[in-house]
Amino acid sequence: MRTKEEANDYRYFPDPDLLPLHISQEVISEIQKTLPELPSEKRERFKKEFELSDYDANNLVSSKELASYFENTCAATNAAPKLVANWIMGELMAALNKNNLEITQSPINETALAGLLNRINDNTISGKIAKTVFEAMYAGDGDANTIIEKQGLQQVTDSSAIIKLVDDVLSNNPEQLAAYKAGQDRLFGYFVGQVMKLSQGKANPQQVNQLLKEKLSS
Repeated sequence: MRTKEEANDYRYFPDPDLLPLHISQEVISEIQKTLPELPSEKRERFKKEFELSDYDANNLVSSKELASYFENTCAATNAAPKLVANWIMGELMAALNKNNLEITQSPINETALAGLLNRINDNTISGKIAKTVFEAMYAGDGDANTIIEKQGLQQVTDSSAIIKLVDDVLSNNPEQLAAYKAGQDRLFGYFVGQVMKLSQGKANPQQVNQLLKEKLSS
């Protein structure tokens, strides 16, 4: 029961019946070429190629299948890799975990998710409405384009239409408007919320903010 701390404690010695094995560097190099990309290598590549953070890269390479899903989605969409990562690790993984499913069992494949992200990227829908579309896609109601068209979820980007919504909100909230002009700047968020509510979430948030600022400063 004595302790063994060094190799010689185990009394290792060569087997006299086995000849020495010498492997050339050429053979080693050829074998290395056939090896798959290791997680550590993939993580560094994701950080460099897709400009992801350590956190995002670590999560995405946690499994070969998840990393593949991410890369395939990136290849099929014009959206930024960061947006792809956010949706995969956010909405998609939450839905899969809730139903005890693996990424390989996802009802929404890479092409379908890429289609949804394309509609966010081209401002057809807002990020908020995209969550509604995602739920319908997960339930099997069709692809993003079909659901958006069927439910009339296209984002309002017509400036004149948004200005009308802004005018309606300001005229219907005279007390809040007076308080804002008196210095209560925090009410700006209230007006934004009211415009988005009036548009049923379809107004482009960036345009709402810009046009509302212009209206309140005029």
